[in-house]
Amino acid sequence: MKFIDIANPGVRRLSPYQAGKPIEELERELGISNIVKLASNENPFGFPQSAKEAISKQLNELTRYPDANGFELKQAISQKFGLQPEQITLGNGSNDLLEITAHTFLNRDDEVIFSQYTFIVYPLVSQAINAKAVVVPAKDYGHDLNGFLAAITDKTKVIYLANPNNPTGTFLTAEQIDAFLAEVPPHILVVLDEAYTEFTTVSERVPSFVLLQKYPNLVVCRTLSKAYGLAGLRIGYMVSSPEIADLCNRVRQPFNCNSLALSAAVAVVNDDAFIEKVADNNRQGLLQLEMFFNAKGLDYIPSKGNFITLDLKRPAAPIYQKLLENGVIVRPIAGYGLPNHLRISIGLPEENQRFMDALSLILDL
Repeated sequence: MKFIDIANPGVRRLSPYQAGKPIEELERELGISNIVKLASNENPFGFPQSAKEAISKQLNELTRYPDANGFELKQAISQKFGLQPEQITLGNGSNDLLEITAHTFLNRDDEVIFSQYTFIVYPLVSQAINAKAVVVPAKDYGHDLNGFLAAITDKTKVIYLANPNNPTGTFLTAEQIDAFLAEVPPHILVVLDEAYTEFTTVSERVPSFVLLQKYPNLVVCRTLSKAYGLAGLRIGYMVSSPEIADLCNRVRQPFNCNSLALSAAVAVVNDDAFIEKVADNNRQGLLQLEMFFNAKGLDYIPSKGNFITLDLKRPAAPIYQKLLENGVIVRPIAGYGLPNHLRISIGLPEENQRFMDALSLILDL
């Protein structure tokens, strides 16, 4: 007997998620140092000082279980965004929250709609519980909302919508999101994944929490891993109607957010100066890479995230490997159906320059 024969049928068909290569792994493989990692959309500034101070104060309390309800963090989020704590579900990163919504609402043979070239966790969590994935072909590498509406059937239960989208960086405006929600039947859950919203300008940002008042079937996921720099602590939050939050909190595992993550998140959620510094660096870094690609005659997908996707017009794997040999880690995205593309996270100016110098050397060979 093989254990795969008795595993959940959806799990049998899954492949493990492939994360960006860690720096330590490349050091072991090639014996090199001074590595630049631009693969996982991480914050190039690291932890903000506010998080470090909060973590330091919490260290002596690690023998105690964390607050299972995350009272202080829910209060901080509620006060910042004008929400009610009863609308909030906390997660071990936003991935955890995406999975919680799937377990809360999806059954075998329910249909889940998401786009081609979107976050790979959507098909993973759907398939694991044997829901049927309905993949809508991308439009200019982004979401075709008319295609989403046309794909709805009486079996549709959940729609996943990343904005900005990962890994392509495409973006839907507030008007587009509002018009789309108005057409979605009210019994279908729309999960708006805003992991990268802090990298958009305030004037263009979707007022998703305001839309919650208009559309009770809307769920908004955010993370503190990207702009806030807490990727290693794994903390995110989801905002919805109190009814949806109550159901998701029944499924959420107790103590899914650790004490250090909760304390750091309370500190950083109001650290607007840090977020502005991060966003400003990102704007400049995107421009830096766009100018380089334009000068080299390379195609790329305009991005609203903290990354940019390069189209090499040929298999990207050999270029990726040569970049590794030059001490630069980026992200190949063949697993997303884009074998000719590399996704490059925005780093500090000198890190971006390392990538540009390495790619120039490789392409000129």
